[in-house]
Amino acid sequence: MPIARPAASIALDGFELRVLQIPLLSPFTTSFGTEHVREVIVMRALTADGDGWGECVTGAAPLYSSEYTQSSWDVALRYLIPALLKREQVAPEDVAPALAPFVGHRMPKAGLELAVLDSALRTEGRSLGDYLGAERDRVPSGVSVGLQSDPAALVDAVGGYLDEGYVRIKIKIKPGRDVGDTGAVRDAFGDIPLQVDANSAYTLDDVVALEQLDRFELLLIEQPLQEDDLVDHATLARRLRTPVCLDESIVSVKAAADALALGSASVINVKAGRVGGYLEAVRIHDLARGAGVPVWCGGMLETGIGRAANAALAALPGFTLPGDVSASSRFYARDIVTEPAVLEDGHVRVPTGHGIGVEIDAVALDEFTVARETVRR
Repeated sequence: MPIARPAASIALDGFELRVLQIPLLSPFTTSFGTEHVREVIVMRALTADGDGWGECVTGAAPLYSSEYTQSSWDVALRYLIPALLKREQVAPEDVAPALAPFVGHRMPKAGLELAVLDSALRTEGRSLGDYLGAERDRVPSGVSVGLQSDPAALVDAVGGYLDEGYVRIKIKIKPGRDVGDTGAVRDAFGDIPLQVDANSAYTLDDVVALEQLDRFELLLIEQPLQEDDLVDHATLARRLRTPVCLDESIVSVKAAADALALGSASVINVKAGRVGGYLEAVRIHDLARGAGVPVWCGGMLETGIGRAANAALAALPGFTLPGDVSASSRFYARDIVTEPAVLEDGHVRVPTGHGIGVEIDAVALDEFTVARETVRR
């Protein structure tokens, strides 16, 4: 289902970039480290008809991905923004082709595309959900639970999120913290929708340990092996009853097509930032839907900007599994939008306002800003 009606072109005056550092309510631990503060780049498209906001979901260090704050800041200011400002008019559909000569750097490309999208759709008086093809007004909300100090602490944390109403639980795992943690959650809460996320922590040498997870009847195991191990993932998938889901491996619709052709995954996690933007995310959704493969919307500890856009994406018909579009209060005491996402009966509403459908809290934005630069024509 390609975009039915393209968005309007806009005349860009420039872009403003800010690095934000937002304290997390509690440390978030995965197989590659612990975050206490979320560092993120906010991108503002400046136009005479109305500004637009985007978010670059890199972290402070190249741990989840080779991309990180300073590399994205540099490439955006030095190459990506000048390439867009060379054009008299830019439509959202023009952003990816204009930036294609610059290899990689998908996360800042996605942030710039979203800022252009937000501005163009606000100018039209149209919502992002309408533009992408959303078919629901709210989406089921799952929660991602980081590694805890021990299984008992994990059970306590999961119990709290279930009490809040989250409809699916995802727990982080790594070697030595997998079977025991998963078993503790399954024993404590019965047949709740449960999945695990390894963030590439394993190799095929760990297949015996991973096979033990089959007995817990999980929705899926996410990214067990390294991101470039499509062949090894296909080998692992043949050994497991638990569906294998790819995350870090899926950087484009081409990567998704290759993974499906090889049998490397039977589920795909779609993250707009990781694949270069929301238009590429829609293409992956369309590919998977055509192949009968379920997709779900992953999370990158987004602010209210990315969280609103993710809700619109997750409302497309092929997103049949609950995603990581959680309430803002899961991570932040204060967000940078005036109406942060909230949990309502296990769901998050899809914003219906113009553009991404949220407004910026200027005071909070200034409070969390640690670096700022504007580039104009």
